[in-house]
Amino acid sequence: MTYHEKVVIVTGGANGIGAAIAKEYEKEGAIVIIADVDQENGEVMASEFSNIHFIEADMKNPEAIQGLIDTTLEKFKHIDILINNAGVSTFKSFFDVTVAEWEDVLNTNLRAAFLCTQAAAKHMQHAAIVNIASTRAFMSEADTEAYAASKGGIFALTHAMAITLQEKEITVNAISPGWIATSDYKDLRDIDHKQHPSKRVGKPEDVARACLFLTDPNNNFITGENIVIDGGMTRKMIYEH
Repeated sequence: MTYHEKVVIVTGGANGIGAAIAKEYEKEGAIVIIADVDQENGEVMASEFSNIHFIEADMKNPEAIQGLIDTTLEKFKHIDILINNAGVSTFKSFFDVTVAEWEDVLNTNLRAAFLCTQAAAKHMQHAAIVNIASTRAFMSEADTEAYAASKGGIFALTHAMAITLQEKEITVNAISPGWIATSDYKDLRDIDHKQHPSKRVGKPEDVARACLFLTDPNNNFITGENIVIDGGMTRKMIYEH
């Protein structure tokens, strides 16, 4: 009953991790609004689940973000939980990344989390926000600068907003997923699983369950934190022998 009739917004909720988060909250009795540019998948989800509602919104667009919040309040009167999950990535040569590509990643991943929280938090009290960051905020492969910068920004934004929003008793936390397989899990190789200390690659539901934990009012002593969900990979020393 924790989430019965709670109003939850999940940005980027039509696919992958966002879709899993939306379904978990719906299963727990919440009213879930998924915001996404993917109209086809968003409408399919809304047709399959009675308490999932789709709002088409490009999170790069400040007007679309405000429209998302306004429409949610008009239809459901309040917002209890916000999951800032929308994200894109551009992995290409460091020397070839354009200003437009840099801004696309930063505006979708980082600026949207700020603007969506800014717009929603004005109408939230005794509430919870979760920002989806990434282990790439703390470790890198080559040619991932825009994505890493955006996710590092989300990590910093999370603890800043946790302090700012404390007077409204809004907790703000982040989750940093590692390898989360959002396509066909059975196609993964044995080595993909075995390289993880957990001995398996992550699933979107792993992140969704962490969202449920962080937004449970019984866990409101946790705020400004970042939970790494990566099967132990960022704790693993890797040397060539």
